[in-house]
Amino acid sequence: MTLELKGKIDSKNAKQVEQELFSSLVGNEEEDLVLDANKLEYISSAGLRIILSLKKKCSKLKIINVNSEIYEILEMTGFTDMMDVEKACRMVSIEGCEVIGEGFNGTIYRLDNENIVKVYKNNDALDEIQQERELARLALVMGVPTAIPFDVVKVGEYYGSRFELLDAKTFAKILVDDPAKMDWCVDQIIPLAKKIHSINVPSGKLPSIKANALMKAKRTKQVLSKELGDKLEQMIKDMPDANHMVHGDLHAKNIVYSGGEVLVIDMDKLSHGDPIFELSNMFKAYVALQEYRPVDVLEYPGFTPQMGIDLWDKILHKYLGTDNQDDIVHIEEIIRCLAYSDLIEWKLRRMDPDSEDDKGMLAHWTGELSKLLEHVDTFIIDWDRFINKTMGELEIEATTDNLPQVAEFVETQLEALGCPIRIQMKMGVAVEEIFVNIANYAYGDQTGNAIVKVGLENNTIATVTFIDHGVPYDPTAKTDPNIKASIDERPIGGLGIYLSKKLMDEIVYTYKDGNNILTLKKKL
Repeated sequence: MTLELKGKIDSKNAKQVEQELFSSLVGNEEEDLVLDANKLEYISSAGLRIILSLKKKCSKLKIINVNSEIYEILEMTGFTDMMDVEKACRMVSIEGCEVIGEGFNGTIYRLDNENIVKVYKNNDALDEIQQERELARLALVMGVPTAIPFDVVKVGEYYGSRFELLDAKTFAKILVDDPAKMDWCVDQIIPLAKKIHSINVPSGKLPSIKANALMKAKRTKQVLSKELGDKLEQMIKDMPDANHMVHGDLHAKNIVYSGGEVLVIDMDKLSHGDPIFELSNMFKAYVALQEYRPVDVLEYPGFTPQMGIDLWDKILHKYLGTDNQDDIVHIEEIIRCLAYSDLIEWKLRRMDPDSEDDKGMLAHWTGELSKLLEHVDTFIIDWDRFINKTMGELEIEATTDNLPQVAEFVETQLEALGCPIRIQMKMGVAVEEIFVNIANYAYGDQTGNAIVKVGLENNTIATVTFIDHGVPYDPTAKTDPNIKASIDERPIGGLGIYLSKKLMDEIVYTYKDGNNILTLKKKL
């Protein structure tokens, strides 16, 4: 039940207002009560006593559309702790504004150079907005580069969240404007995805994407044979209950370039689980949605179907970090199974029985899923093969003449990892310092070999490991030079190890089986 508060409520009219409100409640005492303060201009302590009386009468009381001055009074007097109080939303016009992104739940508009607004398609979306805001806060605290909405606004009859994003441009827009930037976009997307997936989500903080997929599979079974439907459900059940963070909707309209930073937005599907679910949602957005009837422009990414296929292919190869075709085909088949299951369930919920397109899409996805389930026997992936792996290994004589070959090898391997140029440069400096140190000191007057390995740790940390069987030496134990000493007190040299320490996130040394083993680590 909604009652309206209007004008001023003070000691002069409080008794009359109280009588009117309580008379309206007669016979409706069990209803949830909403007080609409949209037209309330002023309230004194006498008015607050009325609200308190109403709260005692109706335990489920909510006040909405409260202006900032009255909200401050309610907050100071503790009313916001006793009941649900919602501020009035500022009205925003999107007339003539550029659409820069769109998803299932909302459309994102550019208001001006510094602000964007996400307008929700549900006209009663305040709970969704609050949930997404909390998820964005959690993601930011846990290390995800994202933007937190700072204001809730009204756009016509709908609600919106306003974000401050300077010169924000989605990756979809970047690709439409300049398709030649596809490789650059992929080089940004993969470290972002891996950074998200490397975050361990504390128990109870986020919903399980596996549980959601299992729920959808139970509905998908309706259009599969019993044997294949049971197989689909069981394979999802058998998947590990992973606690990796998953964005859930990481397509090119939800990744933006703003103020020189790559940020992810639209956090309403944030969850935890196996990263394969993230990849299946990306495959859905870039490929599966346009398989049945290709259109000129994909609705969600906003570019051509062929560009979607090309982008997906590059993303999958770069994420897995392998050119092994058997591995790629196997993992893509798992991705396709999960994507088609999700799409079938979505179409069953939104099915227009008179639409030939809807029936055609459902038949296509069902057919594709059925064919895959005939030979795919597990959705479990040995991620250690792709997350912690050696990209390449070089054994070479440890002489300074061989430094260019070592530098080129490391650079090539880091590039294959999708390592940003700025990180490649820092690692390149440290690689030179360490290899020259080995060449000059490890074997004394003799010569010997060094092994150089480039790898990837936890999908997020680039590593370069040096192995030599020279004299035992731990460079990390070397005392740092006094860089504040005067020019007369400063020795020539001695800065190489110090510089390497400063450039790297971590340097690890061990001596094992007669070998010096030193690893440089840098977060992607």
